[in-house]
Amino acid sequence: MTYEALESFMNDPQSTVDVLCVGQAPYDLTFTIDRHPQPDEKMFATALHQCGGGPAANAAVAVARLGHSSAFAGYLGQDAFGDLHFQELVADDVQTSLIVRGTVQTPLSVSLVKLDGSRALVNYGGNQRPLPAHSIDFSHCHPRVIIFDGWEPDISPPLAQWARQAGIPTILDAGSVHRGTEALAPLVDYLIGAEKFGRTFTGEADPVRAAAKLSELGGTAVIITLGSQGLVWQKGGESGHLPAFPVETVDTTGAGDAFHGAFAAGLVRGLAWNDLLRFASAVAALTCTKMSARLAIPEETAVQKFLEKSGNRVAGGG
Repeated sequence: MTYEALESFMNDPQSTVDVLCVGQAPYDLTFTIDRHPQPDEKMFATALHQCGGGPAANAAVAVARLGHSSAFAGYLGQDAFGDLHFQELVADDVQTSLIVRGTVQTPLSVSLVKLDGSRALVNYGGNQRPLPAHSIDFSHCHPRVIIFDGWEPDISPPLAQWARQAGIPTILDAGSVHRGTEALAPLVDYLIGAEKFGRTFTGEADPVRAAAKLSELGGTAVIITLGSQGLVWQKGGESGHLPAFPVETVDTTGAGDAFHGAFAAGLVRGLAWNDLLRFASAVAALTCTKMSARLAIPEETAVQKFLEKSGNRVAGGG
């Protein structure tokens, strides 16, 4: 991908998209079980839920269900799972023109979820390799916000660099430390990391200190998500903690992906900082109340009702 292609991508007024999501799109198989198996034990699941998944792809669906336009850029195999995932993205009105299809199989993700919502997760990438730097032509897409999940480490950094020059906000979904997240961490405006990422990247066990250290990379803000404990944030010289919304948890899979998509949608809306955090946290909380990440991502009306019921009306939402 050349800078000339990126310039065309950023300056085409005819094909604006609210949020461009770049990264991974495995297919998810979620089994409901009474307990996690012991070694050499055979078990029977009580239910199976299957749908597309992946941090960036789920974020794109979240953006669309919240009433904004989104596009997904990444890889899907020319196999049954890839076809199913592609069809789901189309059904959710996610733009698919930036998806690369190939003969390498679609990655799979298998979740074993207990009745209390806790899970064990197995990912299988097969022979898939990151897309080469020039494999996607972005020249017909003009995003207002870009989300990266780090799993396309060759196409993402040049895009992040150009977005910063063009003043387009960028978000990194940093679940763990690997080549992609290491390269993107200093390039994005909003670094949203899991507690594990903050601890591993900075060496700080305390998420507050980890967020402060990550803020030294020079972005606009850092958020460390803490699951049921909410999140901590650092924005310039300010910092804070937001508790998680109390919900009856069924499955935590995809809550972070939904948070990132909602955060991007909130940026598009121009929400004030505290409203932005509450809005994204509400979407993540609602995602935990149903089984399977993609199937649980809420629509806009459900989010607004949830916020109003909890006394947290968000100005500018809707």
